[in-house]
Amino acid sequence: MEALNMSIWTLGLLIFIALAFDFMNGFHDGANSISTIVATGALTPKQAVLFAAFFNFAALFIFQLKVAATIGKGTVDPSFVDYYVIFGALIGALAWNIITWYYGIPSSSSHALVGGLVGATCAKSMSGAPIVWSGFGKILAFIIISPLVGFIIGALLMILTAWIFRKHTPHEASKWFRSGQLLAAALYSLGHGGNDAQKTIGIIWLLLITAGVATKDVATLPMWVVYSCYFAIAWGTYLGGWRIVKTMGSKITKLNSVSGSCASMGGAIALGLATFAGIPVSTTHTITGSIVGVGAASDVKAVRWAVTANLMVAWIVTIPASGLIAGIFWYIGTKFL
Repeated sequence: MEALNMSIWTLGLLIFIALAFDFMNGFHDGANSISTIVATGALTPKQAVLFAAFFNFAALFIFQLKVAATIGKGTVDPSFVDYYVIFGALIGALAWNIITWYYGIPSSSSHALVGGLVGATCAKSMSGAPIVWSGFGKILAFIIISPLVGFIIGALLMILTAWIFRKHTPHEASKWFRSGQLLAAALYSLGHGGNDAQKTIGIIWLLLITAGVATKDVATLPMWVVYSCYFAIAWGTYLGGWRIVKTMGSKITKLNSVSGSCASMGGAIALGLATFAGIPVSTTHTITGSIVGVGAASDVKAVRWAVTANLMVAWIVTIPASGLIAGIFWYIGTKFL
């Protein structure tokens, strides 16, 4: 631990960087929440980001801090973590988010953060010993599981909807879903806020443990941390990530009010289950899987599989890439912080 060596200014700087990451998470991943309702014309872009930001923050009052606990003490051994590790992890995750945002790639902010934390910790120890494999292994497994669950739920919802409205024309069916897709998007935004804001809460919690001002008991976590993280991700979502909306809303498959509702609801169900279980999954992976599932259920040829394959490559690269950047900035931090 580096608690005795960490000044209040260093602690404040790292908390600021953590909140900047949280803001960028909302900015980067906000497109996941609004892509379907923007693509279908249910709301204008400005209305959609305000809508999603509200429900991102509202998640504060619904979910327990189980995901924060997994990040804070279930990914790497806290005894190996110092403020250089936190600095490297946050800068690694931020850098990867900015790179993928610039190129319009919907990668996972969650996995960038996890990769950064693992990469910086391993750079310090020069081995993989600090990794808590029970937690980190679960996160790795859900790189495959979360989009698959989203795919299955989205496809099943689309098939069920097609059966229920089999005697209606597409125009008649769409009338039922104009409001329904707003409900689905609201639930997805709740899941996004509940899962992703808690990842930054977990990092700040780990930082406070390192500084000696909190313990591994969640009861010692100050509520200002919780409120500030939910506010930061909501504010980031409000400002929006427009480069990524186009990829999620139209490049994977064409969405209408019916398929958009099924995609958002599929993602919302998968995210809600993961958040209640305390599993830090990628909201990006989950909604992408759900969109692909909805498209495939309608017509396999309707999915642009080449685009989907490119996204999967980005998913695989995210953890090692952010980890490598984090390791470099851990070293820089030890020289200049």
